[in-house]
Amino acid sequence: MTLYEELKARGLVAQVTDEEQVKDLIDNGKAVFYIGFDCTADSLTAGHFMALTLMKRMQEAGNKPIALIGGGTTMIGDPSGRTDMRKMLTKEDIDHNAACFKKQMEKFIDFSDGKAIMLNNADWLMNLNYIEFIRDIGPHFQVNNMLRAECYKQRMEKGLSFLEFNYMLMQSYDFYYMFQHYGCNLQCGGNDQWSNMLGGTELIRRKLGKDSQCLTITLLTDSHGNKMGKTAGNAVWLDPNKTSPYEFYQYWRNIDDADVLKCLRMLTFLPLEQIDEMDKWEGSQLNRAKEILAYELTALVHSNEEADKAQEASRALFGSGASSENMPSTELPESELEGGMTILDIMLRCKLIPSKGEGRRLIDQGGVAVNDQKVTSATAVFTAEQVKAGDFIIKKGKKTFHKVICK
Repeated sequence: MTLYEELKARGLVAQVTDEEQVKDLIDNGKAVFYIGFDCTADSLTAGHFMALTLMKRMQEAGNKPIALIGGGTTMIGDPSGRTDMRKMLTKEDIDHNAACFKKQMEKFIDFSDGKAIMLNNADWLMNLNYIEFIRDIGPHFQVNNMLRAECYKQRMEKGLSFLEFNYMLMQSYDFYYMFQHYGCNLQCGGNDQWSNMLGGTELIRRKLGKDSQCLTITLLTDSHGNKMGKTAGNAVWLDPNKTSPYEFYQYWRNIDDADVLKCLRMLTFLPLEQIDEMDKWEGSQLNRAKEILAYELTALVHSNEEADKAQEASRALFGSGASSENMPSTELPESELEGGMTILDIMLRCKLIPSKGEGRRLIDQGGVAVNDQKVTSATAVFTAEQVKAGDFIIKKGKKTFHKVICK
């Protein structure tokens, strides 16, 4: 099976500009391809996961990835999939976020010896003269066609700012620039980016000739990870300080039955033959498939050691009798618990709730328990002695567990 055939078999390919050319390019290791990542937060999310694993797959087949950090385009904000305008970030925020992205990408992509390139589009976009840019690039984009693009449709309902309207031109210019300066001949991205990406291929052909080999492939997901199953969104981060390895493991361990095989194909590097065998599994066997998915992805993002710990802690919660040693935990000094602390204050300290109001709502709905005993009052108080008496485990909802330790 060729690489392109494998990508299709794994359910990764959504749209391509020229299938035969794309197939020839990536199957023969001739692709210099890029995927862009706008720096809207200080960590990549599970929604970026498919893009990262695609880059890894294609690099291992001899193709050269360009990881494009969107230091410039983040100043504008991508309107795709949005009903409101993105928060405006400062240059300092964007630079910090870009540095965080680089560290996480290096776990997936080998940047040694020129095997991959990491670029920041701020290096060329921030130096553009606007009048010269509009005169050079603007004539190649028809406003009527742009307004029909999927990436603008949701924003049109509530008002699309002229700032955001520039985004397609900026993203298209990225491909044009990298085609000329880095030999980039293929762009990849979420299916919601199809219109923006077509703008890049058309710009190259109009500026440099119709025979220019500039190709596009989009994935069967959007750039936020939707259609992988559950929406990964911004709730599941790759940074262990924002989403612990255990929480990351639990996210995938609790994915819907209907999505587990899809995610195994799309996101893991397990052989397709092994995954196809799991198609026959049903009932309780699907829990084993979910464990495999969660373990493989946690090992990829964090490490085998962290995946082992997360699996052990998860099995403890599902009744296998393992210890709760590796469960996410928070240490509280005995002085804080002296005289007692309310359940809401404890949950805030453990970052289980964003506010006391949210905690009260959860408790009123019966969604909080301590050591399997439902908490019925938001004013419930727990002392240092109670916390030190044994495992003090808070359960939020059905699947979130957290241990409190008194020191």
